[in-house]
Amino acid sequence: MKRYAATALLIAVLIPATQVLAQYENEKDASIPLENFYIKRQGTGALRKILSKVTFGLSTGYGSMPFKHKLDGFGILQNPDSTPKLFRPASVSSGYSNWVNRVQSSGNTVQPGAFLVNSDTAKIGFKSKSFNIPLRATLHVEFNRYRIGGGYSFEYTHVGDFRATRYSDRISNFSPEVSSFFLKKYFLMFGASVYRYNEYLLVVDANLGGYKLGKKFDNSVIQKGIFFNLGVAVEREMSEYFKLFVRPSYEFKGYKVNMPEGGPSITHKLNAFYINVGATYRIPELRRCFLKTCHAQMNHAHGNREYRSRVHPIYKKQNPHYGENYPNLIKYKGKNKKKLNPY
Repeated sequence: MKRYAATALLIAVLIPATQVLAQYENEKDASIPLENFYIKRQGTGALRKILSKVTFGLSTGYGSMPFKHKLDGFGILQNPDSTPKLFRPASVSSGYSNWVNRVQSSGNTVQPGAFLVNSDTAKIGFKSKSFNIPLRATLHVEFNRYRIGGGYSFEYTHVGDFRATRYSDRISNFSPEVSSFFLKKYFLMFGASVYRYNEYLLVVDANLGGYKLGKKFDNSVIQKGIFFNLGVAVEREMSEYFKLFVRPSYEFKGYKVNMPEGGPSITHKLNAFYINVGATYRIPELRRCFLKTCHAQMNHAHGNREYRSRVHPIYKKQNPHYGENYPNLIKYKGKNKKKLNPY
């Protein structure tokens, strides 16, 4: 009898306790204010959850671009005190004074003391030390350690003087008709994180897309392909939503200039090495707390709605359970670290 009485007493005690500790779907179901602590928290809507998976990036930097081309099927005519010109091996008298951004025909006159060289006897071409200053914007979605997205790059490109790759002592340098232009690129990006050390993340990614050379180039004679960029980024997590990164990369691209009256085209290579520095930002899943006087550092609730902290800085990583804006006490900072009794 004592065993049955103890069991009945235990059931009588537990039934009210489970009712108090039950989770309620909304605030109206709570009968007393204390039960607000047990209301089931509501996060954010589906749209906000989807947007929280999207990461935006913005970067700039520097690109070194050796602008070069070979002249297979052509020859170079260098008259004294003149800029070099191209000619077809079958006819030296007709040639070209521009073959970089457009085709410009020119009559050739071989003067006394002129230097001529043909691609049949030597590998001839020109090379320019050029550089880029890119402004790059990206958008990607992350799935575990993988990421996929796209981007757009707007680059100021400076083209230096062209120097002959062979016989530079006999062939003079020349300034191209286009000394600078704006290069526009649009691309898809694919990548994955491969290594983590504390707040640092190593990411390997690739960009694949097209580009536009601008109005200074005659698109009617230019044939472009796609470009391919392979890079390795070192990311520093400043917080859950904000990262800084450095991304060195190498890019392959080029275009062909189709010469009139048939014959071989001239292939220009614009391969480049880039160093980009920038930041990425991800939209937080939880909305910022609406209460201006609220100083909670952790993720918390008002009623049945969950919010993130108002005092959570974008540059500092936080523990969502208790926050850590100021994890070190004053007595452990600065000169106090060397004192036996900081107070």
